[in-house]
Amino acid sequence: MTTVVVGAGIIGTAIAHDLQKRGRQVVLVDRDAPGRGASFGNMASIAVTEFMPSSRPSVWKQIPGWMLDPEGPVRVRPSYMPKLVPWFLRFIAASRPTRLEELEAQGAALCSRALDDTLDLLRETGLSDQISEEGCLSLYADEGEFKADREHIEILERFGFPHEVIGRQAIKALEPELSDRIGMAVLFPQNRSMKDPYKLVLALAERFVALGGRIETGEVAGFVRGEGIREVVLKDGRKLAASEVVICAGAYSAKLAKELGEPIPLETERGYHTQIMAPGITMKHSIIWPAKAFMVTPTAGGIRVGGTVEMAGLDAAPDYGRAKVTVKRAKEALPALRCEEFTEWMGHRPALPDTVPILSASAKTKGLFYATGHGHLGLTYAATTARLMGELITGAKPAVDLHPYRVNRF
Repeated sequence: MTTVVVGAGIIGTAIAHDLQKRGRQVVLVDRDAPGRGASFGNMASIAVTEFMPSSRPSVWKQIPGWMLDPEGPVRVRPSYMPKLVPWFLRFIAASRPTRLEELEAQGAALCSRALDDTLDLLRETGLSDQISEEGCLSLYADEGEFKADREHIEILERFGFPHEVIGRQAIKALEPELSDRIGMAVLFPQNRSMKDPYKLVLALAERFVALGGRIETGEVAGFVRGEGIREVVLKDGRKLAASEVVICAGAYSAKLAKELGEPIPLETERGYHTQIMAPGITMKHSIIWPAKAFMVTPTAGGIRVGGTVEMAGLDAAPDYGRAKVTVKRAKEALPALRCEEFTEWMGHRPALPDTVPILSASAKTKGLFYATGHGHLGLTYAATTARLMGELITGAKPAVDLHPYRVNRF
């Protein structure tokens, strides 16, 4: 039985690895080499506390103001606005109180497993040294900023995620480079960071091949179906025989799902980062500053700054001004930070309007599965997604009820 996994980011590579271990003969196919998409430039965070639905009213009510601010945390390119309207209407629909409670529980069900599953995967692949021991600090200039983020803390308390509120003296003891402007912080000990998330994908791909898996480079153009999936057709004319197909192509999954007769409301949130190799400072913890909408992570041999959202589709040219804004804000928290020997990057996060991923068998085609829409939490959810999809595809009972993550829920 041959399983073709479409998409070689962290999600697809982890699923391919898991299925190969379980005895499937797996082919992993992508238009690029493993890990060169969003997995190359994510913020390297196992962010188990960041499962709150983005559709909550406290967020979407701020969006008009953000969009009027050229340096705001969310930007929609005017030319793309008409295409975004159906997605945004679904986004608003996901803000009903009862729906928000469901989405919070669904996110928490995945995040509560994420760190342990990640640690298990790293141990199994000999990469245990690739994850930090330190957690993440959420920063607040004053009591007002802290109260504005209280909704986040209350959700974590409801689901039992550990955290600790600390004052200025404790903050400086943990991260001396932080500005004296920071009056309080919350330490999330389970929010670890990876030393290099791209290298993790490469290592998983290497182990997958060592187990007998095969990697093909090519763009998927279509599918041949009978009673179920039979072949995956590549743009160059090659055909890959398949008795099962798993669609996990990130933001590009929407086009493939439409081709398969199961359109899903998947958009791309274009994310930017700046990788600084000569920052002039050292850090142990990752940091986020909710009021300033940025994140900084020590990773890939330097410091990575990111945390902006742009809605402009898959084809528009990058606007690296978005990356410069987050660096400017990061310097407010880290006054000694220097932006030297740096690169700027843009990638496509796969965003569903309810911010909960699709982890599902097809509702229409036998042997077809979907694992997409992980948004900002691709790295966080990768090990858990691989385990759950491996169980689902091989007929075992998944450790989490996957009905809420079904492909036809919209």
